[in-house]
Amino acid sequence: MKRIITIIGLVVLASCSNDFINLSPHDTVTINQLYHTDSDFQDAITGCYAPLRDRYGWMYIFGDLRGDDAWREVIRGLPAVRSNDFTMDASESLLAETWSGYYQIISRTNAVLANMEQVDTSLLPNWERYVGEARFLRALAYFDLVRIFGDVPMITSPLTIDEAYATRREQVGKIYDEVIIPDLIDAGNKLPTTYSGADVGRATKGAAKALLGKVYLTRNDFEHAETVLTEVTTLGYALLANYDDLWDYTNEHHSEYIFDVEYISGGVGQGSRITYTFLPLSTEFAALNGIAGGSGGEDLNPTQDLVNLFDTSPGDLRRAVTVDASGGFINGAGQFVRFIQAATYTKKYLTSTGSQNDSPANWKVIRYADVLLMLAEALNENGKTEEALIHLNRVRVRAGVPSYSNTEQADLREKIYDERRLELAFEGHRWFDLLRTGRALEVLQSQGMQPHNHVFPIPLSQLQIINNNEILWQNQGY
Repeated sequence: MKRIITIIGLVVLASCSNDFINLSPHDTVTINQLYHTDSDFQDAITGCYAPLRDRYGWMYIFGDLRGDDAWREVIRGLPAVRSNDFTMDASESLLAETWSGYYQIISRTNAVLANMEQVDTSLLPNWERYVGEARFLRALAYFDLVRIFGDVPMITSPLTIDEAYATRREQVGKIYDEVIIPDLIDAGNKLPTTYSGADVGRATKGAAKALLGKVYLTRNDFEHAETVLTEVTTLGYALLANYDDLWDYTNEHHSEYIFDVEYISGGVGQGSRITYTFLPLSTEFAALNGIAGGSGGEDLNPTQDLVNLFDTSPGDLRRAVTVDASGGFINGAGQFVRFIQAATYTKKYLTSTGSQNDSPANWKVIRYADVLLMLAEALNENGKTEEALIHLNRVRVRAGVPSYSNTEQADLREKIYDERRLELAFEGHRWFDLLRTGRALEVLQSQGMQPHNHVFPIPLSQLQIINNNEILWQNQGY
């Protein structure tokens, strides 16, 4: 799947939303002429995955730096800092790129789905799978959009220019009810459980149902969350025996993998930048770890608050890879070398690379430990605390820490929240967990958060393009 996306991505990644499937010369073939064969649709679907690379290359700014587990310790004034400090305004270019990037996915999936309705399905042996993939990707795009921006335009079919200008922001609840949840239910019914060969990495039944469980949890619909997440546990997933193996980028499609954003290194422009983003500012440290291109960007550092939480979990096998608070490293001669600036860093995305910003490290959108912790949360909220403990303790046993027992519902709720921090730090979850559990302002007000910061501002460029406050208006407080 990585290589397929690379090949197709080179063709479609830079093209606009109305002509993304330029698989042949632009002056000889039209979009509609290309939608005929099973292969045509497979290529089109592959093009729908490609924009995820850019979007999830920045997810840490929304999901991690916005929360309390991460901060940018040095070099102030970047988008990472403005997200962390709650000073980001509508002129931030990252917001415009995020908005446009997700709507690029939506535009592409809408085009595929519209054309799927016009073809003879008997000629497309993989018709159901392609519909399922498109709807999964559209749901994922909208899920991220509403969690970042709140109300956004709801577009489910190709639009003319005039129609696009007239499409107003829609309430989040309606987008969940009419797009995200129906898309994921349908995708879960249509997608295969597994793939083989080059198709490994595409969305599966488990990916659709796991994401649907997260959606239900986000909406505090714990009954439906319990049902669908329980189903995910029957699909053959299992925790890896060794937590560190999650960060071995020579084998990313293992028993705990559910859905990643796929990157491929090798000088084709489709590698991950995250290894460099989180890498400490030290050329010696980079060279010691086989990372080409000099020192990193040091955009994210674990906070003392997270370090302190690990201190309450002695012997936790996750600590060594999640947070290094030594302030330096042991060089090739066995000597301790202190970093010039940052005191902490994470090793989760530390892997050798051939060139700068060309890492093979995938971004884990959802993995099995996340599912188990979500299921534990849903069960606990449904009054099934003893059952919840079973799933929570599976994650803790793998981490080498004692199991919990005889815990009341309120106490277990807090334990699950903490376990998600310890297990999933720097994977884009913390801010969204604080939002969905209603704790964001309580936890982050001392760091500058105000009530309107529950969502990010609508990009200024989009407001200027539409230029109609009845159609597209700014979020309150910005």
